[in-house]
Amino acid sequence: MSPSAAAVNGAAPPAGEGPSTAELRAAQAPAKPPGASPAGSAPSSARPPYCGATQTCYTRAPTPPPPPPPPAAAPPAAATLPPAAREEGAAPAQPQPRGGRRGGRGPCEGSAAAPRRKDIFLTASQLWSAQEAPKGGSIIYFSGKQKNALSHTSQQLCSLGSVWAVFVCSILENKRYLLQLSREPRRAGTLKMALCAFYAVWGFLLDVSVAFGPVPRMTWEHKEVQLIHFNESKVSNYSTLLLNEDKNVLYVGARDVIFALNAVNIAEKQNELHWKVTEDKRTKCAVKGKSEQTECRNYLRVLQQLNDTFLYVCGTNAFQPTCDYLNLISFELGGKNEDGKGRCPFDPAHSYTSVMVDEELYSGTPYNFLGSEPVISRHLHRSSLRTEYAIPWLNEPNFVFADVIRADPNSTDGEDDKIYFFFTEVSVEYEFVGKLLIPRIARVCKSDQGGLRILQKKWTSFLKARLICTIPDKNLIFNVINDVFILKSPTLKEPVIYGVFTPQLNDVGISAVCAYSLSAVEEVFSKGKYMQSATVEQFHIKWVQYNGEIPNPRPGACINNEARASNYMSSLNLPDKTLQFVKDHPLMDDSVTPMGDRPRLVKRDVKYTQIVVDRVRALNGTIYDVMFIGTDRGALHKAISYENGMHIIEETQLFPDFEPVQTLLLSSKTGRRYLFAASNSGVVQSPVSFCDKYTTCVDCVLARDPYCAWKPLEASCIDIFKESEMGRNWIQNIGGDASSCSASSPIPFPPTGTSFLSCVGSDSPPSPTSTQPDVWSSKDPVKVMLLPPFLSDQAQHVSVRGRFHLFCQATGPDNSYFVWRKNGQKIKACITEQSHLLLDGRVHVLSWVKDSVSENTEYRCSFISKVGNVTSEVLITVEDKDSSGQDAWTKEFDTWRNAISEHDKMMQTWRKTWETCNKRNSL
Repeated sequence: MSPSAAAVNGAAPPAGEGPSTAELRAAQAPAKPPGASPAGSAPSSARPPYCGATQTCYTRAPTPPPPPPPPAAAPPAAATLPPAAREEGAAPAQPQPRGGRRGGRGPCEGSAAAPRRKDIFLTASQLWSAQEAPKGGSIIYFSGKQKNALSHTSQQLCSLGSVWAVFVCSILENKRYLLQLSREPRRAGTLKMALCAFYAVWGFLLDVSVAFGPVPRMTWEHKEVQLIHFNESKVSNYSTLLLNEDKNVLYVGARDVIFALNAVNIAEKQNELHWKVTEDKRTKCAVKGKSEQTECRNYLRVLQQLNDTFLYVCGTNAFQPTCDYLNLISFELGGKNEDGKGRCPFDPAHSYTSVMVDEELYSGTPYNFLGSEPVISRHLHRSSLRTEYAIPWLNEPNFVFADVIRADPNSTDGEDDKIYFFFTEVSVEYEFVGKLLIPRIARVCKSDQGGLRILQKKWTSFLKARLICTIPDKNLIFNVINDVFILKSPTLKEPVIYGVFTPQLNDVGISAVCAYSLSAVEEVFSKGKYMQSATVEQFHIKWVQYNGEIPNPRPGACINNEARASNYMSSLNLPDKTLQFVKDHPLMDDSVTPMGDRPRLVKRDVKYTQIVVDRVRALNGTIYDVMFIGTDRGALHKAISYENGMHIIEETQLFPDFEPVQTLLLSSKTGRRYLFAASNSGVVQSPVSFCDKYTTCVDCVLARDPYCAWKPLEASCIDIFKESEMGRNWIQNIGGDASSCSASSPIPFPPTGTSFLSCVGSDSPPSPTSTQPDVWSSKDPVKVMLLPPFLSDQAQHVSVRGRFHLFCQATGPDNSYFVWRKNGQKIKACITEQSHLLLDGRVHVLSWVKDSVSENTEYRCSFISKVGNVTSEVLITVEDKDSSGQDAWTKEFDTWRNAISEHDKMMQTWRKTWETCNKRNSL
């Protein structure tokens, strides 16, 4: 077991362009009333420029700001820029990553500058009042604390006809941003808008120096927990998984091979089938410019359960996608070799998704060799349907997920089953030099048969809408969707859609999880407004809200009882006016907003790639949605949402080589809950919990894991879902209150009874007697050992604002000492330490730190010695408590302080007795 540690990701400066603040807000956030003004302006005090804690700061000679002048003083003059910053055409150097848990970035190198350019530093308030850039251009500096002015500032920048903004440097750790403005004549073209947009996007993304999200309480390395691995030599790309829970079989599609594994223990291989590319096809593929060793292979991309006897399987087949039927009894292919275009990608690097619904394959993938024609299609028994080949329908989508949501059988409106597709595509609403990405949800109806004259063999029910995942008060937008899981449970009134998002320019290393209700999705598709094309030359907005008459029946709606009552029995009966409207207006103007209007989880220094969610009932009857989230570093985060926020229970390293989690499945079968994760090198099976790793009641309860509870009779932490029946005296508290544990005393020392130390002599006993517990003694005189309470046991006692104390004590060899770290940085002040030499030659060290925090903070105490080190850690969660809670903490602290005083008195008594003994022995 190792303490949790967040990965440190060095980030390079941004590259590319994006939308402006106003445009991105219009594209990604709910609309605001016209004329709404931004939040209050930023403070006007000037700050000296800053580019990191370890480098030399510099400025150019200041020039007077434009009227009206802000009350701030002008920044001080300093040394000139480095030579690299003065070279014409020099590209900005990328910052080097620095150490530290918070992922601090390194110094910012010099930026490109034209000769004889006049550069100055301005504060945000100076920028706010600027009407035109100084001649020759300027460098604008402002503090990230003035984040409320970001949106308005970016809009003003984009409105200034004399300047355009280019980002050259970002200092995340210190919340400082550096902008360079170059003088240009007023231009209305897309170049200026794109460059302004580029600034705006990074204005959003770079205001993330606050430590977003909780830190995993525990981190398990892959060797510390019981994980089951499966891989075979010369086989790679285990990226396609299909789980049959009824037969306990996990099907794995890899490169050139399909495996059938025991879902209870995937190390047991039941069957395998090699499906290789013929030499002729590999040769033809290589002639087309593809790699014969890597790309010209058969990558299995579709594994779908057709029925109890067959799987429908598809592979890339050396850029000639092919599909077939796999007999599950003989585990052999049927030899159909159907054309896989529109069902499976040509290129193994292209995105794809598929779902089997009532023996019909619904898929999203490129339709041609180049990958330039994306389609969402239906194949197999009924008439094939596909999307219209038009940019408004699909514009360079990256497909991530598809699933069916069945209509309520008790509903009286006769609604149809619907298939939902999730993808990220290039925006059609806005046009820039760069490509703005938008996360989408699209919907088609299962009974769709296409149109009679218009949209023949095309979807008549295809509609798509934006998915919103933002942090409004941080101006942070997550506009790339990486994976989706639809939670369907009998305890839910309706399915909940969980999505994993990252920003488009994710150099800042941050991810979010947003949840959406099905009713919110259906509200947009059934009652929302449509968008229409409104191309205006030299204007970036290309689509606007449609306010005209909407045909009847409603375009894109499924055939229900209301439509049947009007004699529209199928989509073939729909009027041309409705079909033409769907063809021209596939995009909804309304967006789907997340539950609570905020992400469920936001985490820095990580990129989430996959997600599954399990619905769990705790011992007290409360139901929790437990999220299992895979990362691009091969880790798995397990998190729950509770009253006061989000808690990451643990982080498990699934793959030793830190490769991305490409696929994640959950088996929630009663008594057999497992996770299956796939990567390029193999498949890993993991239990949903590691309850047995918690050896004490306090540790078990403080894990706040709804799967785990303390069983006093066995003195063990158990998985409650593996037990035949629930016990009444089991201890579990998701809030983290371990007071029910009998051993969870807040006193950091054992009871300090009377100690007796006799003189060592012929008539004296060989060793002193004491009431101290056995933990103080050790057979190994050089053993390094932390003594209770550990920092994790103290987490529940320091969850209020104000000053608090944390204690650590340990025994070890002489000259051992403590090192304290706060958020990865060594603490040098506010530390008190006492050392006492024990009779066996070891030293007992007591150390404590007094501190106060305003945000969630991680502390570590490490006991350092020549023979080894031990570490304890805790995450301090800041919560606003009432005065009664503060009083309880004050009383508890007094108890700790009294215990320390008693301990000190005992040590003084020992020292005096020992000195007396030495004097007697010398006589």
